[in-house]
Amino acid sequence: MVNLLYKKGDKKISNGVTVIQDLGKSTTGLDYVQFKVIEMDEGAQYEEALENTELCAVVLTGKVDVTVDGEDYKDLGTRDSVFEKIPTDSIYVPSTKTFKVKSNTRVKLALCYSNSTKVLDTKVIRAKDNDIEHRGQYANQRLVHNILPDYMDVPENLLVVEVYTDSGNFSSYPPHKHDQDNLPEESFLEETYYHEIDPKQGFVFQRVYTDERDIDETMAVEHQDCVSVPKGYHPVGVPDGYNLYYLNVMAGPKRKWKFNNDKDHEWILERD
Repeated sequence: MVNLLYKKGDKKISNGVTVIQDLGKSTTGLDYVQFKVIEMDEGAQYEEALENTELCAVVLTGKVDVTVDGEDYKDLGTRDSVFEKIPTDSIYVPSTKTFKVKSNTRVKLALCYSNSTKVLDTKVIRAKDNDIEHRGQYANQRLVHNILPDYMDVPENLLVVEVYTDSGNFSSYPPHKHDQDNLPEESFLEETYYHEIDPKQGFVFQRVYTDERDIDETMAVEHQDCVSVPKGYHPVGVPDGYNLYYLNVMAGPKRKWKFNNDKDHEWILERD
């Protein structure tokens, strides 16, 4: 059985900073994507030096000041809950840089990493810079905030997006995959999902499977759990009464999101 589900943790790493998810390469076996979520008490500080790695820090909730190699970026963040359904501020930090975060309120911060050797420019992605999309129809509707889409020429490898799926709907559906490095037909992108559920006691279902069924896992995913997708299709279903938020991180050998649907289910898109 492949381990794809990562339960919420609770590891205090310094005064006022707690790690609730930490998906490193040794944990997941992924080659391109790493992911971390930290919670910070008001006034807490976190620091990290990047080496052969680029980062997009997404301010899930609260407000922070960020310093990157002596340059200050003040008061990032727009919301107290992800379920306000408004975009938030993020900051891209390139390889070789050291970044420091100071929390101005209680904060939840997603740290999205990928391999990188290029020394690029630091860039703040403001809430107003997020492209907002409404995707799907019938019971497959979702709201999308594009933080680092493939058409934004900022990072070397990272793609970052947040998605809202309401009660009773499916997301990442019909099932699609991006696990073949054969552009322009399809790109190879590893992916992680970080889930939040409202109300918190809920759960959703996520299946990850391949055509060959060498991976075929269906998971009950709870609040603040993560799922890794090394390859294959990866739909998500939300039960009645609960709403879902998830943050996706993708990366691979080429920074292009080109997917293919499961042919058995693609007919769903052809309904009137």
